[in-house]
Amino acid sequence: MPKALPTIDMSAPVCCAPIVAGPVTDDAALEVALRLKALADPARVKIISLLFGAADSEQNSGDLAAALGLTESTVSHHVAQLRKAGLVVSERRGMNVYHRAHRDALAALCGVLDPNCCD
Repeated sequence: MPKALPTIDMSAPVCCAPIVAGPVTDDAALEVALRLKALADPARVKIISLLFGAADSEQNSGDLAAALGLTESTVSHHVAQLRKAGLVVSERRGMNVYHRAHRDALAALCGVLDPNCCD
């Protein structure tokens, strides 16, 4: 069984020097690795893509499930992992839960991986 990574608070966007700037600290490496681990699933990458492509920049779980051809419970599991990593923000409205990409967190992750990616 693979060793589980420790749990840390990932509610704020990752903030550390770009990894190309030199050796990173253990804590910074863990923060980046946990966020990348959350994205290391094709369904989660598709969810992020759908949230970025949404006309109103948010979608409910049912819409995501229909678009992905998955059950709502499977989508909820994937969204929970993305939310735990700070990459998705969710809000309950009545019987529905609406999700949107946490753009600042994703931009910060891109900046840590490659500081020239968004120039």
